[in-house]
Amino acid sequence: MEPGKAAVPERKGTIWYPFHGWEKHSVSGDHARLAAEISEVETGPVTICLYWLEFANPDIRRAYRSAGFRVICHGERGSRWDGRGRDFLSGQLAELRRHRRVASNRLGSALFYGASVGCDVAVYGDPMQLEDERPEYGGTARRMRLWPELHGVRVDPEAAREAARQELGFEYQATPEELRRMFGWKRARCA
Repeated sequence: MEPGKAAVPERKGTIWYPFHGWEKHSVSGDHARLAAEISEVETGPVTICLYWLEFANPDIRRAYRSAGFRVICHGERGSRWDGRGRDFLSGQLAELRRHRRVASNRLGSALFYGASVGCDVAVYGDPMQLEDERPEYGGTARRMRLWPELHGVRVDPEAAREAARQELGFEYQATPEELRRMFGWKRARCA
C-alpha cells in the first residue's frame, strides 16, 4: 500500500544487515572481523542496520562505526499486543529504497524485501551462530541448499527478484480494495 517510487533519491551504497539474535537467544560472532570483511568487499557508503538488541550494545555499534559505517536501527518489531514497532517496515522500506545494494551474512527477510524493491543482493561473511540454535531447522546449510543462487558477493539480480516474488507471495497479494473489505476499513474521504 506504500507509494511506489515517489521522491526516491538516487540509490547509493549498501545497507548491510548483520545476523541478529532475538529476545531469548543471542548471537555469537566477531563483529569487528565482519566489519573488516565488509570494508574489503563494499564500495561506496555502507549503512549497518542492527536489530534493537545489538544496537543497544555499544561494543557492537563501535565495531561498525570504527570502520566508518553509518549505524542505524529500524526499532523494535513490537507485536499485535502493543504499539512498539509500528513504523518498523515503513522505516525499512525507506532505507532499502535509498540503497543500491542490500547484504547480510545470512539470508533473511530484509534481503527478500530489498530484492523486491530493486536492490542488488549479496550474502557473504561469517554467518555467526545463534545461541542454542536448533539443528532440526537446518541452519545455514539448509538456506544454502534451498537458495544457492542467493549466496555470494555478487548475486544475479533477476534470480534475487524472482526468489523475492516467490518468497513474499506476490501472486497472492491483495489489492487495497480487497484489504479494506477484509479488515472492514473505511475509505478516507477527501476534504
